[in-house]
Amino acid sequence: MTPATIQWYPGHIARAEQQLRSQLKTVDLVLEVCDARIARASRHPQLERWVGSKPRLLVMNRRDMVPKAAQASWDQWLRCHGEQPIWCNSRNGDGTRQILQAAVAAGRGLNERRRLRDMQPRPVRALVMGLPNVGKSALINRLVGRRAVASARRAGVTRTFQWVRLGTGVDLLDAPGVLPPRLDNQATAVLLAICDDIGEAAYDNEAVARLMLQRLWQLPPGQASQPLAALLGTRYGVEQGHAVPTDSYGWLQKAANLHTSGVSNVMAKRLLNDFRKGHLGSIALETPPSSANRATPQGRPQP
Repeated sequence: MTPATIQWYPGHIARAEQQLRSQLKTVDLVLEVCDARIARASRHPQLERWVGSKPRLLVMNRRDMVPKAAQASWDQWLRCHGEQPIWCNSRNGDGTRQILQAAVAAGRGLNERRRLRDMQPRPVRALVMGLPNVGKSALINRLVGRRAVASARRAGVTRTFQWVRLGTGVDLLDAPGVLPPRLDNQATAVLLAICDDIGEAAYDNEAVARLMLQRLWQLPPGQASQPLAALLGTRYGVEQGHAVPTDSYGWLQKAANLHTSGVSNVMAKRLLNDFRKGHLGSIALETPPSSANRATPQGRPQP
């Protein structure tokens, strides 16, 4: 089963992409923020081309929402492909000190080059960018230590560019989330929908919830903090045999009969929200590509 084609490219994202390319000319450093639950799907395929040779920090946010074993696997894979990821949790600040230290270090290099050219020092200008709802604004607020920019757990909250100054010689530029104009890879689009990293108007909750169930039941060991088939059965009271379930439609309807008066779409939204809020435990929806799956040094699939 596959849902109807998922496409979401509202006007503010189109405008943001145009402004983003202009702003990239004025910054010294790019902080690419990704969702650790979908470590590959939450990376913009055009970002590397846009950024060019500018220094870039890869920030894997929501580290608390993936098991340590999955984080270790992704960390090793990314480092083997030339990345130096920083894992963080913008909600409690874990890992943000490393991000700040890296930004300050970039500023020292910048100002040393300015000194050699008889120029006055200035704060390093860092652009915080990524897909919608990966936690960019929450990360900025955590780095600043106050609510400096609007932040909420839904896609499309940030619609304008906003500079925020840190007291450490770093200026942060909060940018709206950007998506490719077309989501040609619908498997990636489904992952974005599951994690609420794309507008809800773009997809059908029931279709996405059924695909999420199928993916959860098929995850290999280490990708979830506990056996998911048993957890889902216990949490929602849906009886099942010893084998891993395969009928996502039937499972969802049984759960709906128990909890939402038989309305499967309402049950689907509840299931998706439970995953997004971490009520199903820590879960990584993606595994690092196998050696047979060729990838660029930055970890993006070859066309």
